[in-house]
Amino acid sequence: MSVAFAKEESAEAASETILPARPISDRINLVTKAGLQMLQDELASAQQALAAANALEDVNERRRQSAVPIRDIRYYSQRVETARVSLPPSSNDVVSFGHTVRFERDDGRVQTYRIVGEDEANPSQATLSHGSPVAIALMGKAVGDVVQLGPRSLEILSISWLEDGDRI
Repeated sequence: MSVAFAKEESAEAASETILPARPISDRINLVTKAGLQMLQDELASAQQALAAANALEDVNERRRQSAVPIRDIRYYSQRVETARVSLPPSSNDVVSFGHTVRFERDDGRVQTYRIVGEDEANPSQATLSHGSPVAIALMGKAVGDVVQLGPRSLEILSISWLEDGDRI
């Protein structure tokens, strides 16, 4: 419908109400149990925000306030629907999804990260997406293996499994 026939302040106000979709990678949507719960919580939060926006009387403000929740509901609905909860690894012999890996960089820094799903990854919380370059380089490797990551090398020091909610 043309903006001329809508009760909008301007064409700019109309464009504020339609946000582009959040990008979804083509990787398998592996998640931990905690990751699935996080996706479900985010979906519920977006649904609550949309309900609050829909309660506004001003049509322009209602459209502006509902834009983000509508986009997020589409995103999180799809992520919950396609989520595959990964079972704990059968052993700690080689790095796989869900493992916590401690490694030493060639500059001497020692770092520890847990490999998790894309939506639950947060490097500041010591979690990396299974699709990140570091995680891809580490997957399938064992303690003592040295992997190349561009000009850098990483030596795997330990591989362990932590239950969801455990601290690294």
